[in-house]
Amino acid sequence: MDTDDLKQYFSNMWPHLNERQRRLFAANEAQRLGHGGITAVSEICGLSRVTITKGINELGEDPLEDNRIRMPGSGRPTLGSLDPTLIPDLKTILETTTRGDPESPLLWTCLSSRAIADCLSSQGHSVGYRTVAGLCNELGYSLQSNRKILEGKQQEDRDAQFLFINTQVKKALKQGQPVISVDTKKKELVGNFKNAGQTLRKKNDPIKVNMHDFHDPKNPKAVPFGIYDIGHDTGFVNVGTDHDTATFAVASIHGWWKDVGKSHYPNLKYIQITADGGGSNGYRIKLWKYELQKLADTLGIPIHVCHFPPGTSKWNKIEHRLFSFISSNWKGQPLRDFETIVNLISHTYTASGLKVECRLDRRKYKLGIKISTDQFNSINLKMNKFHGKWNYIICNHKT
Repeated sequence: MDTDDLKQYFSNMWPHLNERQRRLFAANEAQRLGHGGITAVSEICGLSRVTITKGINELGEDPLEDNRIRMPGSGRPTLGSLDPTLIPDLKTILETTTRGDPESPLLWTCLSSRAIADCLSSQGHSVGYRTVAGLCNELGYSLQSNRKILEGKQQEDRDAQFLFINTQVKKALKQGQPVISVDTKKKELVGNFKNAGQTLRKKNDPIKVNMHDFHDPKNPKAVPFGIYDIGHDTGFVNVGTDHDTATFAVASIHGWWKDVGKSHYPNLKYIQITADGGGSNGYRIKLWKYELQKLADTLGIPIHVCHFPPGTSKWNKIEHRLFSFISSNWKGQPLRDFETIVNLISHTYTASGLKVECRLDRRKYKLGIKISTDQFNSINLKMNKFHGKWNYIICNHKT
């Protein structure tokens, strides 16, 4: 076989072989060529004469186990074997800065791999930050963000309250009555400020926003109060420009009824509301109940209210059926003015059929309104036997 044929022979086989197979293949061909074979094969395939000679020696040995390329123990020695104190010193650094559950297989540290490498270097170890990152991974450490899990002290009858709410909701839906989940979304700073998230744009053409978004009382804020209709999978958001008060919350519900609810529920008998335990619609807020009484009298129907126990607001339907999609829809978009906010909310939809209506509320809502004892006693309030502070009905005065 001449040189050209040999080159073609190697080029056909070479891409399909791993490191060990190439070494043995080259060694076998060198042996087959006889005198001068090692030099000829080395020039064709690029392996050194030493490597080919090593392959010739391996041809006379027993085959390795399946899927192995080198003999056990061969290859570059680990830093741990070259520097016996490296791993113990690394563990010491990690243990003093470790966070997390000791029973969990994954831990994390508050130091960066570069900072850990600097600490080890100051102790006489020769190690780079990339090697540190690999060693941390082998020791069970990983990069992790905070996770909201801890709920604080669990409320008495928390699970029983969930079951009660579920029963009331199912009952209202079966009767064809409106069930609305209500809450105030996080207040949003209005202006050319950074909004979390990313949006598709041409490369190197990000939306330019202000460098800083320091709190300034003069900067306007949007107060989105949401109403999620569980039965129709629709949302209504009243974007306030003033304060988040109980008066604003009930005015938002009234706005939902006039703009959306009235057409959906022509045979209205009552409204079932599920709400958080705190905020402008909290169960301790007297003004909330007083304003609901006004609404009940205006509509001429009773209003049923169930509150989620404190610390369990994430179970309120509106959080993951409406607010999460609004946040996803406007991610990466600066909320430059109220009109932009209303437009982005109005164009929120999902594959399941969610539609959202939004309006801007420029009315002023006074803070610090106190409800007197006489005013509170005038509320036609019927508290349920089961946790009446969370579950109650506000009847209109005509019934």
